[in-house]
Amino acid sequence: MKIVSTVEEVRNIIKVVKKEGKSVGFVPTMGYLHDGHLSLVDKANDENDFVVVSIFVNPTQFGPNEDLDRYPRDLKRDESLLIDRDVDLLFYPDVKTMYPEGFKTYVNVEDITEPLCGGKRPGHFRGVATVVCKLFNIVMPDKAYFGLKDYQQYLVIKTMAKDLNFDIDIIGMPIVREADGLAMSSRNVYLKGDERESALSLNRSFAIVEEYLKKRVRDPYIIVDAIEKFISSHPYTKIDYVEIVDKDSLKRINKIDGSFLLALAVFVNKTRLIDNKIFEV
Repeated sequence: MKIVSTVEEVRNIIKVVKKEGKSVGFVPTMGYLHDGHLSLVDKANDENDFVVVSIFVNPTQFGPNEDLDRYPRDLKRDESLLIDRDVDLLFYPDVKTMYPEGFKTYVNVEDITEPLCGGKRPGHFRGVATVVCKLFNIVMPDKAYFGLKDYQQYLVIKTMAKDLNFDIDIIGMPIVREADGLAMSSRNVYLKGDERESALSLNRSFAIVEEYLKKRVRDPYIIVDAIEKFISSHPYTKIDYVEIVDKDSLKRINKIDGSFLLALAVFVNKTRLIDNKIFEV
């Protein structure tokens, strides 16, 4: 695996790869890799001749009171994991490389960024769309892979790629969970002691939805209320949002009729966790 930190190095390597007629798969990450990330890498390896992974903790997607400074980082550990997965190229830029002095251009995806995390984290998806747009222009992949734990992010990137005519297939990959059902996240490392048990209230709330659907309850507000009471009954939890929405538009629905998305964001002490599941009726 080759490790580079400049745009010019990536472009020179990709130029040769493309000239050889090889397909390029891309997995953008913020590092501190876990099995969820590695499932994306494995899929990229299965479907492409050449695999690029980026590691960049993107400051423009963090709010002023969020965890940018303490976000977990361990490059040596990540390098080892990626070498074991036969990744061809690791792009590890610094902030000045991605946002040089005088940087003034941002990408804003409208409408779909307004609910859920977009409403709770102003400017977050502008930062996400901007950095992913830049990475797409640098790496020029044929396929890019994103985990569906960040379901809204996946829809935002898919919309951006379509609207800006990127000739890239955006591939959404299933959520990878730990043995106890907690969705894998780099932020899980923050959870201490009993906080872990409280964090499980997110994925355990899915059973509440199934129970109400079996009883033919079709009012989403009744189900949301039950989930909020369940999660709030655990210590350390503070709900950011619990929403039942249309899985394509992310807009709230007033009656369950067909498939829908349950989306959750919950603080467990100071750690903000997200999870989701699509249900079919």
